[in-house]
Amino acid sequence: METLCANDLTLGYGEDIIIDDLNITVPKGEITVLIGGNGCGKSTLLRSLARLLKPKDGNVILNGDDIAKLQTKEVAKRLAILPQGPVVPEGLTVMDLVQQGRHPHRKLFKQWSEADKKAVHHALDATNMLDLKERTVDSLSGGQKQRAWIAMTLAQETDTILLDEPTTYLDMTHQIEVLDLLFDLNERDGRTIVMVLHDINLASRYAHHIVAIKDQNIFAQGKPEEIISCSLIHGVFGMKCQVTFDPMFGTPLCIPHGRGRCVFADAKKAAL
Repeated sequence: METLCANDLTLGYGEDIIIDDLNITVPKGEITVLIGGNGCGKSTLLRSLARLLKPKDGNVILNGDDIAKLQTKEVAKRLAILPQGPVVPEGLTVMDLVQQGRHPHRKLFKQWSEADKKAVHHALDATNMLDLKERTVDSLSGGQKQRAWIAMTLAQETDTILLDEPTTYLDMTHQIEVLDLLFDLNERDGRTIVMVLHDINLASRYAHHIVAIKDQNIFAQGKPEEIISCSLIHGVFGMKCQVTFDPMFGTPLCIPHGRGRCVFADAKKAAL
């Protein structure tokens, strides 16, 4: 199982520093969720962990190796990333997309092997996409598209999967569908999963480990039930809230204050 960490990491674009002197170790075999306000550096950090962004200072270590010194194909054999809003060429089928996940394992002019076929079939089966494998990706629903992209990352057969806002633009049903799939991959296969989420309540439900980012560094990190609190939400997002417990899962449940129709007079007064 791969280990992933960053040491004294400073990231930015041009003269703008987004992340400054950050240290993080991703818990192996668990689901880690990055949270924080817009523009705080969540996606920037994720891109750097996948070697898509070169650090200004510090390094990223993948299973003891400096990721910057590894060959691109070697990184792709050990770590997969699903960026936000990926785009595929028109007319590409689900099967075509998932097969692209095998490219890191294939040699030039080498024929399609049984191992490749098995990996693609397993990825399609694990994501419930076998019946849709001949459909074009652009004809799928939002949730189906996300499952197709996740199937491609599974075909890479990496221990670690990074996902940037995998539930963005999805309705409630498809958000749960995608997160349940990732949860099952972690539970069944022990995959290390790191993802950026905006929904604090879903992050608390699915994550073993939450990392809150603020002011170019880590504001807090730990188990959701240990760190999600009114003070953290106010410190990271500048928002007042109440934190109670999800009646189904027992995980933290954040109820934001603010305007809105309220049938309880006392509760309305407290929210204002």
